[in-house]
Amino acid sequence: MALPPLDDTIAAIATAPGTGAIGIVRLSGPASYAVADTLFASAKGALPSELPPGRAVYGTVTDGRAPIDEALLLTFRSPNFYTGQDVLEIQTHGGPAVVRGVLDACISAGARQAGPGEFTLRAYLNGRLDLAQAEAVLDLVNAATDAARRNASLGLSGALSHKLGAIQTDLTTAYAAVQAAFDYPEEGVPDAMLTEPLTRAAHEVDSLLATAQAGRLSRNGARLAVLGRPNAGKSSLLNALLGYQRSMVSATPGTTRDYLEAPLVIGGVPVTVIDTAGIRATSDHLEAGGVELARAVARGADVRLLLLDGSEPLGTDVAELVAETSGAAVFVASKSDLDHAWEDEDLRPFIGAAPLVRVSAVSMEGVDELRTVITDLLIGDAATSELWISNERHASALRVVSQRIADAIDAPHDVAALELLEALNALAAVTGRDGVGEETLASIFANFCVGK
Repeated sequence: MALPPLDDTIAAIATAPGTGAIGIVRLSGPASYAVADTLFASAKGALPSELPPGRAVYGTVTDGRAPIDEALLLTFRSPNFYTGQDVLEIQTHGGPAVVRGVLDACISAGARQAGPGEFTLRAYLNGRLDLAQAEAVLDLVNAATDAARRNASLGLSGALSHKLGAIQTDLTTAYAAVQAAFDYPEEGVPDAMLTEPLTRAAHEVDSLLATAQAGRLSRNGARLAVLGRPNAGKSSLLNALLGYQRSMVSATPGTTRDYLEAPLVIGGVPVTVIDTAGIRATSDHLEAGGVELARAVARGADVRLLLLDGSEPLGTDVAELVAETSGAAVFVASKSDLDHAWEDEDLRPFIGAAPLVRVSAVSMEGVDELRTVITDLLIGDAATSELWISNERHASALRVVSQRIADAIDAPHDVAALELLEALNALAAVTGRDGVGEETLASIFANFCVGK
């Protein structure tokens, strides 16, 4: 897959589809100012190419025959803006016909319609961003929670690249020590010159990898299944977690035949909570279908909550219920505002050391504790880390680095040199410092929106 040309001038709508207060069309490339000269008339008469950088100029944008709209023109000069090229932004009213008309005028004047992520691709190839920072741009655009936004902002600021740079320094130091042992075998190399930087690098890599699950979930979201017998309080718990009534609550067993989904944020992770049909043996065809759906939802969930009615005896089928809900990660004793029919230790033989929380959807007792338990399952120790690895490409490369370091520590020097070289190559692939194949770049930037 070939990359697009980089020496022509591209144009794209940079604002979201639909109607808005403001629409932006962005130009980048060597002919940006020439294109603007043909379609933008400043109120003060100056051509865009005559304007200094860093200006916002009021005027009219035309299609060569008639005005399209009043507009602001923002001017930026190479190499000091996002793409490293001359860049212009035309801001108009945000009607789709207006913005599309401006884009068509740019293309008629000699620009090319930009493809997905082409502006950020040019920023990377022109040295304005490394590859990890470029990918953080996409994460920032797609961030659905504050946690995802903060993590993407850190990536864009270079925080991840800085950490990777420190790891690269340690690996390079160790590699140099191995090479010195080859060049001066009679002098030898102190073990500390190899083991200390590798131990330090291994610790940093493993610390980053420990955040990979939290990062993946903050980026892609998690699925939380609420399971249990009929009338265990599943719908009531869903409503309590959401803070509003999303699911109908009925005292009649077996009324939920399908599953119901609702979004919320727990621990900075976007979570889809799924209220399922009550699990029990039944001859009702529709209810049986709902039970099978509940089991399927349980298998595909990132976190499973199994509700057991705390006001009713556990029942002889509790072991079977625990087993068929895939060994739910969190067990919830519901209806804690009522008299307890069983104690926590009665359930322990069936669930071991798994978390058990007593909750009342009426008094809200235990709901905050349950949120904390779910947060621990979703993000674990990553809660104490400022930066999360949210990109699977990065996580995959770091797993290679971790394994290569582990193999190098106890290996003979000739093998250690090869392992360290592989580790350095895998690390460089994250930031793209030593170049990345065109196919990889095209795949990464194909996920971007047009105009970014």
